[in-house]
Amino acid sequence: MSSKKILIVGGTGYLGQHLLQEFTATQNTLPYALSLAFTYHTNPPPERLLKAIPHALPFHVDLRTGNGFDVYEGTKSFYKEDDETLPVNVYGRSKVAAEQFISANYSNFAILRSSIIYGPQTVSPVPKSLPVQWMDSVLAKGEAMDFFHDEFRCPVYVKDLVTIIWTLTNKWISEKESMQLLLNVGGPDRVSRVQMAEAVAHTRGYNLSLIKSVSSSTVNRGVKSPADISMDITRLIQTLNMSPTSFRDGVKLTLEAEFASAS
Repeated sequence: MSSKKILIVGGTGYLGQHLLQEFTATQNTLPYALSLAFTYHTNPPPERLLKAIPHALPFHVDLRTGNGFDVYEGTKSFYKEDDETLPVNVYGRSKVAAEQFISANYSNFAILRSSIIYGPQTVSPVPKSLPVQWMDSVLAKGEAMDFFHDEFRCPVYVKDLVTIIWTLTNKWISEKESMQLLLNVGGPDRVSRVQMAEAVAHTRGYNLSLIKSVSSSTVNRGVKSPADISMDITRLIQTLNMSPTSFRDGVKLTLEAEFASAS
């Protein structure tokens, strides 16, 4: 049996933990031996995570990262992969630089441009605030809260993203098929923060009057954020023959998972 190695960078983060769990769960069903490793930075991997992925090897690596993911300028809607990238902040520019380096130096790659990632909490809870859970917690208090009506994204359900990554990885390993892919990986819905909060409210039965619509220009966040980086995911759907989870359904699945884990 042939042996393959997979390294997940940032394995203790939100997406990293979901990937590790999926890859671990499928290890025994593969026609090849899979060696799994991951990197971490700030703290050693929590015991809960290590127990969930007993055969994955951790490595301490110091990688400098930022907040947000804006590889597009944000002046129109439903960006295609071939549209010019004009990032408006340092983190976005670093992402573009990474894409350029990979495409210039490697003949076999898949670059996935992700949107806001949401979904259930990880085995070892991440310290950052998860969007759906945060909206649920503030609306549950019964107090009015401001949400932006003029920033649009295509949030992607984390389990869809994990499936996409695993499908491409397994395709490359099993079929030994060289690929040069650049894919927008967002959900099927273009939504504002107001619309995101409304989806949570509908699922939970909260009063919609708690959601106050405001412009993003009313808040100084210390970094420029693009107004609209919604994605055209036609290429993703055609390439993998998949139907990403709608935001409403993803919110329902997320909140159901949170309720189950608390029970």
